[in-house]
Amino acid sequence: MNRNATIVAPQPEAVEAGAEVLERGGNAIDAALACAFVQGVVDPQMCGIGGFGSMQVYMPERGIHEMLEFYALAPSAAKPDMWLDKLLGQSRDGFGFILENNISEIGYLACCTPASLKGYERALKDYGTWDWGDLIAPAIKYAEEGFKIRPHMHWYWTKDQSSDGQINTLDKLRYSQTGQRVYFRSDGKLREVGEILSNPDLGRTLRRIAESGSSDIFYHGEIAEQIAADFAANGGLIALEDLAQYEITKASPVWGSYRGHRIASSPPPGSGFPMIELLHILEHFDLAAMKHGSTEYVRTLFEAMKRMTIDKDKHMGDPAYVDVPVDELLSKEHAAELAAQIKRGERASVERLDMSQRDTTHISVVDKQGNAVALTHSLGSPSGAITEGLGFMYNGLMSRFDPRPGKAASIAPRKRRASSAAPTIVFEGENPSIVIGAPGGSYIAPTVAQGIINMIDFDMNIHAAVSAPRLVGVSNSIDICNRIRRSVAEELRGQGYEVLRSPQAYAFAALHGIRITDGVSSGAADPQRDGMAISVD
Repeated sequence: MNRNATIVAPQPEAVEAGAEVLERGGNAIDAALACAFVQGVVDPQMCGIGGFGSMQVYMPERGIHEMLEFYALAPSAAKPDMWLDKLLGQSRDGFGFILENNISEIGYLACCTPASLKGYERALKDYGTWDWGDLIAPAIKYAEEGFKIRPHMHWYWTKDQSSDGQINTLDKLRYSQTGQRVYFRSDGKLREVGEILSNPDLGRTLRRIAESGSSDIFYHGEIAEQIAADFAANGGLIALEDLAQYEITKASPVWGSYRGHRIASSPPPGSGFPMIELLHILEHFDLAAMKHGSTEYVRTLFEAMKRMTIDKDKHMGDPAYVDVPVDELLSKEHAAELAAQIKRGERASVERLDMSQRDTTHISVVDKQGNAVALTHSLGSPSGAITEGLGFMYNGLMSRFDPRPGKAASIAPRKRRASSAAPTIVFEGENPSIVIGAPGGSYIAPTVAQGIINMIDFDMNIHAAVSAPRLVGVSNSIDICNRIRRSVAEELRGQGYEVLRSPQAYAFAALHGIRITDGVSSGAADPQRDGMAISVD
């Protein structure tokens, strides 16, 4: 039992909706779902009913601790070699593949079967207590009445990604008639921060789903028919049977430990296990003796991150299709071997094809009954495709599959694309002490690990831990935020490392976490985004 409840997420409107559920007696799962539905309205390129996700649920009084997986599936019509002759390269962070004319990024070919709505419904049925319609009601209100465009949302819309060969979000916003109406003024200019954005089509769709009482209307009923007809008319691959055959999966969390703390996170195709592998490697170093952000600290984390990335790139895939050697990768012996390489001064090299911020969001919740939820859900990246009259944007997840056959992440019919999500719970003894996660693509695992290190090694409170200066190392360059000292960067360059400085003070994924001490929970939102935490007594 806890003395209070806490919810944290990147969108204030969504956090407030979840907090009101907690105040009215809902549990952590109810609060997370109300928050998730609102997120799909007020941050519609980050998540929504056209997306996918995974949720770690811990309910001690009911003896439940499991991962609810609602990953998007490649359409049944997808083929392993369908885009092999279109391949141009890979994004620097390894998150996606670049094809001719960006055909896997924008439009109807970019989309995998949407999964989030069925995931939300299953979570409510198996873990929640609230009424389906009541949970959706706040999201309907924001869609119909509107909300103010926030700074991070607008920054993401206008961010130039062309240097990485990728389509800009602005082009995706313009792709559909709905997008042109919702995101642009009548004169064709993009709406600005502070303007009211409403989406009446999405409000009507959510109202239809709420009044129908389940997700059946979306996967088997009239909305499914609208979706399938639209994809058929626009050359997409998702068909009625893809929606009708979609099923949720459940799995046990993968476990690791770090300096005596047990850690539970997402198994393949989620990225909790690479995050735990990174902590296992770093456990061999006295990080507390290093100054946070020092040259030695940055170099050590970078070399460990590269080794984690090499293992992830080689092995990560849908375990229904490929063998992912989780036990071997999470073994303490494997971590010790990799740590020894770093101590000997050996430098790892991440291989990528020649040739960032990603499109996801997160919720952490704990309630007074001791229940804990870490939910990460996403569009992967927005596709720009919106069925006229439905209002929501579909995921662009097909660009995350490897177009080369025979790889762990290759395309296959009804295959789950590996996810970078790592919704995580850290235990002290038998009780959760940290509930944490982040959006941010390939940067998620390194960022979540650093948040845990900040609290365990450096004894930071949750606010300091989520906002401390960060680095990432998922390629052969060290990416550092603008608060890591320039003298450190120069020393590392002097050692032969390539160091890239972000212009952002708060960069690389976006930690949103809760820490529980003596039954009292407190949450913090990464300053990089617009979020907040609310605690309820």
